[in-house]
Amino acid sequence: MPTLMTAATQRDHIREECERVLRQNWRRGERAADGVPFHYTCPSPGHYPWQWYWDSGFAAIAWRHVEPEHSELELRSLLAAQRSDGFIGHTIFWNEPLSGPRRYTYNVTAADASMTASIQPPLLAWAWRIAVGDPREEPRIMRHHEWLAAHRDLDGDGLLWIVQPDESGLDASTQFDAIWGHRAHGLAAFVLLVHRNRRLGYDLRRIAAAGGPVCCEVTTNVLYNLSRLSLGQSSLTETLIERTYDAQRGLFLPAARPAPARRTATTIAALTPLALPDLPEEIGHRLVREHLLDPAQFWSAVPPPSVSQADPSFSLRDTGRIHQRRYWRGPTWVNTAWLCWLGLVRLGYEQQANQLAERVAAAVAREGLREYYEPRSGSGMGARDFAWSALVLEMLESDREAARSSFLERSS
Repeated sequence: MPTLMTAATQRDHIREECERVLRQNWRRGERAADGVPFHYTCPSPGHYPWQWYWDSGFAAIAWRHVEPEHSELELRSLLAAQRSDGFIGHTIFWNEPLSGPRRYTYNVTAADASMTASIQPPLLAWAWRIAVGDPREEPRIMRHHEWLAAHRDLDGDGLLWIVQPDESGLDASTQFDAIWGHRAHGLAAFVLLVHRNRRLGYDLRRIAAAGGPVCCEVTTNVLYNLSRLSLGQSSLTETLIERTYDAQRGLFLPAARPAPARRTATTIAALTPLALPDLPEEIGHRLVREHLLDPAQFWSAVPPPSVSQADPSFSLRDTGRIHQRRYWRGPTWVNTAWLCWLGLVRLGYEQQANQLAERVAAAVAREGLREYYEPRSGSGMGARDFAWSALVLEMLESDREAARSSFLERSS
């Protein structure tokens, strides 16, 4: 029979587990080809050996609770992989080359590529602001944003567009079922999408001209906007509302070309704008009251699930017909729980913010740092010793005053 923990004992146990996993997953060395040093946290031993862009951002934020020096080393490794034009890829291979079946499904344009030709949600500048200092003092971060603005802003309004579901980091999220259909991530025809986009060099405008689909995805732009604010740039929140907020449903939904023929699923992406410090309070309160805190939708035993429990696409299965993992179709992930937690804190829902933190922490204390959690029972799912789940420390140990503005000045 498991021993009941006091709150203090549970917190100590979680902190020890987070430190253990972060240190175990830490990788360092020099790239054999050119001697470039690297330091990063692999997401999970075995299945995730490389450096993933947004994983590193979240890991850097978690490291500040354990060994702050590692936060800067982690993010500088992303910059060390940067091309001269400012591009940083979704996955960086360092000294372990791409091999096996992943050669057919990863977004590379050459067999010996040092990183993918695709992007992930660009939270580098925001993570730097939270865990390191002022990102404006690092010119390579600004160069990265210049590349994103030049190559991934389809309409000139500042918002970014993605060319594949996995560029969002949300992979097989059910929000993409209506957009990519049989070519969605984790389905057999996804390989055809990868090969088509390889031929087009992962060039947004060429892919859009070829019929797409291309997508203006919400979470991608939330994290990009937080990074822009970290750099002192103008906010995209108003534009995000104009382009992706469905006032009738009270949710943020992806825009796509061509427009999907059927209704877009209600997923956690619809709530991630809660993390924006300048989201109008009227919209924020509606997201919280009508959706996040609804037990039939997102306020599960371990909230929030990655898909509304009321949506027909909600599922607790994480494998498809070809036995490939299909992520983000129901279970709860700690990173999006934290983004929603920031919104609860900002909008004054202190009790609910504490409840969210306590429920996630209880699952972590019992199951360890897992990739994601069953939202009703809290059972651990996916990879074990998953680094970014150490973000639970942000909900347990964070500076609430700083969290209220997402670690940014409200006037930004």
